[in-house]
Amino acid sequence: MRTLTDPLARILLSAIFVYSGISQLMHFDATARVIGGTGVPLANVAAAIAILIDLVGGAMLIIGWQTKLAAAILFIYLIPVTVMVHNFWAAPPQMHEMQLLNFLKNLGIMGGLLILATRGAGASSVDASPSHH
Repeated sequence: MRTLTDPLARILLSAIFVYSGISQLMHFDATARVIGGTGVPLANVAAAIAILIDLVGGAMLIIGWQTKLAAAILFIYLIPVTVMVHNFWAAPPQMHEMQLLNFLKNLGIMGGLLILATRGAGASSVDASPSHH
């Protein structure tokens, strides 16, 4: 069963990163403006780094290559993203509930990443292939 569930879990977990990376790349200027609005210096550089982490990290999870490392990097990356972008405690009243929900969703994603960072990709992955060891 894990030959099906492990890759499916990795794909589901990585979907948000791949989608986000593609969307940020297609709307690079807007992404840099949002990042700059959080007070991060060198917003264009930070945007490029965020896109790289999203796309490369997401792809690494999907194929299950260097999964522990990719999941750890994505986990660490989500800490400032979650605190700076989804800061529900500072959001205007009309945005409070949405930002709280996004904050909690990121915590759930971080939980899944933590499992991958400590346990690895599991079945049906490059990491688990005999030629990779």
